[in-house]
Amino acid sequence: MSWHWESFVFAMIAFLILYWLLSKYAFGPLMGIMEQRRQHVQEQLQTSERSRSEAEELLKQQKEALQQARKEAHDIIEQAKTTAARQADDLVAQAKAEATRLKDEAVRDIENEKNKAVAALRSQVSAMSVLIASKIIEKQIDEKTNEELINHYLKEVGG
Repeated sequence: MSWHWESFVFAMIAFLILYWLLSKYAFGPLMGIMEQRRQHVQEQLQTSERSRSEAEELLKQQKEALQQARKEAHDIIEQAKTTAARQADDLVAQAKAEATRLKDEAVRDIENEKNKAVAALRSQVSAMSVLIASKIIEKQIDEKTNEELINHYLKEVGG
């Protein structure tokens, strides 16, 4: 194998011309397309990063909203329990007050009826006493007859 410098120079010139033509007509547009693709991929990465950040923020907000809703539900349940207990206590107090009022009314009615009965009994006893006295005055009787008369009138009052 021999070395020919003319071939080497010719190959080098051909290579440089080919490189110049490729760089002018092929590498430039190819690099432009590659740069556009790089920029497009970079934009998509940035967009996906923003979307991921927004999704994380939305997830955080949803978790906070869910926690707040749970807290509000718990508060509503506690308030309902408190209200129910208060209403139950009020109903018990009202029932006790009503029972006390009815008992007091019954005691007053009983007392009134007792007083009426005592007054009626006194009236009857006094009428009987007057009747017995008038009978005794009409006839003078001995002690035995007097006792029989009193027993007879007591039986009438009792019956």
